[in-house]
Amino acid sequence: MAVLHSAPKFTLIGGLKDKLSGALGDILLEAREEHGELLLTVQRDRIEDALRLLRDDHGYQQLMEIAGADYPSRAERFEVVYMLLSLTENSRIMVKLTASETTTVPTVTTLWPNAGWLEREVFDMFGVVFAGNADLRRILTDYGFEGHPFRKDFPLTGYVELRYSEEEQRVVYEPVELAQDLRSFDFMSPWEGADYVLPGDEKADVPPVDEAKTTDSPKETGAGPKADEKADEKVSAGAPAEENSGKDRTPAPEPTEDRAERPERKGDTKDTASATQPKKKD
Repeated sequence: MAVLHSAPKFTLIGGLKDKLSGALGDILLEAREEHGELLLTVQRDRIEDALRLLRDDHGYQQLMEIAGADYPSRAERFEVVYMLLSLTENSRIMVKLTASETTTVPTVTTLWPNAGWLEREVFDMFGVVFAGNADLRRILTDYGFEGHPFRKDFPLTGYVELRYSEEEQRVVYEPVELAQDLRSFDFMSPWEGADYVLPGDEKADVPPVDEAKTTDSPKETGAGPKADEKADEKVSAGAPAEENSGKDRTPAPEPTEDRAERPERKGDTKDTASATQPKKKD
């Protein structure tokens, strides 16, 4: 069931796919809709022309993000995805291209200045080279980092690790050394149990019960008339509070205001009611 909202995240524009497909012409390789958004695949060498046309002629003013994806089994393993936003139409579209480790992607810093930072991030994480970017340096990893962490063939532990050396008074790079051996995990069902004995489980190795004990008569359970009579007795029987209830109690004192020996109040006020009344002005 679709939920209507007064302020949707983006607007679904009817006929947008056909409109932009016709505008891009031979630059476009594929157009399809995914998750309510339009996805356009364009030629890698024409990415700057495609984005300029979408920005100037169709109102997609903002470049929100440039993301990368890695598919090692493909000939061109990388996908570079440009996410555009139209403020006037409240519409979002995605434009993507494919690249390999040896091919370069034209920069779009000529269209949006923030593309410089976004292209540096894709270069750092995936190794995609953007031709024309005047400052294509690493942005998230260290300057001497080797490899690209988001590639699916990159080891999770990395190739080298860095630490500060007190002897050399500087940061040094060393091969990765794990502090402990990686544990071996078995992926069997937790309800089936392991085939081996875990440490500590040998203490619980007790012989199984041959025959479960059952109670065939009330004598074995302790139930009967005697147990019922004992249950009717009061638990507090014989307690001091039970036996001396209402006896040897000190009577409560009389109210203070009714005592005759109470000394007379000092001052003009004799009773409480008049003391609370405001004084009358002359």
